[in-house]
Amino acid sequence: MALAQHLPIEIVSMDSAQVYRGLDVGTAKPSAAERARVPHHLIDVLDPDRSYSAGRWRADAIAAVKDILGRGKVPLIVGGTMLYYRALVGGLDALPQADAEVRAQINAEAASRGWPALHAELEAADPKSARRISPGDTQRIQRALEVWRITGKPLSALQGQTRAALPFAVKAFALVPAERDALHERIARRFDAMLKAGLVDELKALRSRYRLTPGMPSMRAVGYRQVWQYLEGEIDARAMREQAVAATRQLAKRQLTWLRSLGDLEPAPGDPRRFAHSFL
Repeated sequence: MALAQHLPIEIVSMDSAQVYRGLDVGTAKPSAAERARVPHHLIDVLDPDRSYSAGRWRADAIAAVKDILGRGKVPLIVGGTMLYYRALVGGLDALPQADAEVRAQINAEAASRGWPALHAELEAADPKSARRISPGDTQRIQRALEVWRITGKPLSALQGQTRAALPFAVKAFALVPAERDALHERIARRFDAMLKAGLVDELKALRSRYRLTPGMPSMRAVGYRQVWQYLEGEIDARAMREQAVAATRQLAKRQLTWLRSLGDLEPAPGDPRRFAHSFL
């Protein structure tokens, strides 16, 4: 937003939760006033009872960037979904590399719902692979679901395909917090602010409007997952807050691990306004 005061910026969201309509408070979605001042793309793309993949985001982001460039503007891709970043700059292999976060989520779902339920999910998404994979072959079920969730395409349809090249160059900057304790404090304050802004009521309204389940991608987002448990009576308000803050810290840790593994990023001051000043 600070850069947009000096350059003809249009922002492309790289956030896997902000794509969902209605997930406003819990994703810290830009306000209507902010979006009126600076154009934003790939926010409010689809309803929260639908699925959105890294592969679809990559295609949508490329289209948005090309459109922005075609109008003589500067596209600024902003967000913390590192899987989306990897998909953008590296493409998506026909058989993408294993993703620890996606696998951990699948394993957690298996622990709560059972592998037969996940095999049934695979059968709905990729019947051809499900027919080949035994309901007891947990490793292959995990891999097939992982490929589906990363790419949005069935494993059986990806064999023999190759990655598509990115049609433009990317200059990448990472805003890295300098102090872990300060980051943890900001995370706690951020979630408290979300609660004060009506996060619980927001999820109540979403649950009444859409046919949502806790296994849907939108409801697996940090914060919403814990509020869902609270609304179901599985945890109390204090546990909801503590677990959401802890999960957000874990997410931040994974994001920082991603950043350290990428060699094409330039570090920048952790404060966005200082970043804007140094960029200019």
